[in-house]
Amino acid sequence: MRELASGVWFGSGTHVTFLALVDGADVTLIDAGWAGDADRVEAALASIGRRPQDVRAILVTHAHIDHVGGAAKLHERYGTPVLAHPKELAHARGEAHEQAGPLDLLPIAWRPRTLRWMADVARVGVLGHVAMPYAQPFPDAAPGAPLDVPGAPVPVLCAGHTSGHTAFLLPGGVVATGDALVTGHPLSGSTGPQLLPAFFSHDPARTATTLDAIAGADADQLAPGHGEPWRGSPADAVALARAAG
Repeated sequence: MRELASGVWFGSGTHVTFLALVDGADVTLIDAGWAGDADRVEAALASIGRRPQDVRAILVTHAHIDHVGGAAKLHERYGTPVLAHPKELAHARGEAHEQAGPLDLLPIAWRPRTLRWMADVARVGVLGHVAMPYAQPFPDAAPGAPLDVPGAPVPVLCAGHTSGHTAFLLPGGVVATGDALVTGHPLSGSTGPQLLPAFFSHDPARTATTLDAIAGADADQLAPGHGEPWRGSPADAVALARAAG
């Protein structure tokens, strides 16, 4: 894992990322990759001297399978609480469906990069299904206040990609943007701040406008759900993403 700021660790699964917030002996995870990435998450924790049993909560940016498959596995193994924005709970619990499906990929299925990505994610759970009836809402907190979990992340609702998609403002000027704003993806031909292909989003138009919530974040580093960390102001990152279309 890479330490982006004191206690803020950035890890990678299979074409997806996760974060560990280390606060003394305790840890908060933000997302946990695919189901097949759970062992990789555990190994990442071990690399910074922590165990899965040290994780007090897994925060969900959104309940797409590539971000919560590993969370479900860790919950099964250790009983780790999984927390999501109240507006994301129906999706997380399997009561609503806001996930792209195979038909969405058909128009680009012939592209080599699509075939390579599909081959990779087939091994870690893309054909599976994750429902987390045990998912809980974030602890009560005033708007703009930190959550009472290790690392004290501040949730920033940026709905569009899913109904309750949430970014997190982290210590040291890092903002975890989830899939609202990324810096790369195997289906993309570019790197740097950008939006995911529109078919991945539940509400693409809202996904574009909700970037304003990220642009206003008091941060100087992005930790995206896909791609590499990016240094610079969130407002500049949003401008670049919008210019890229």
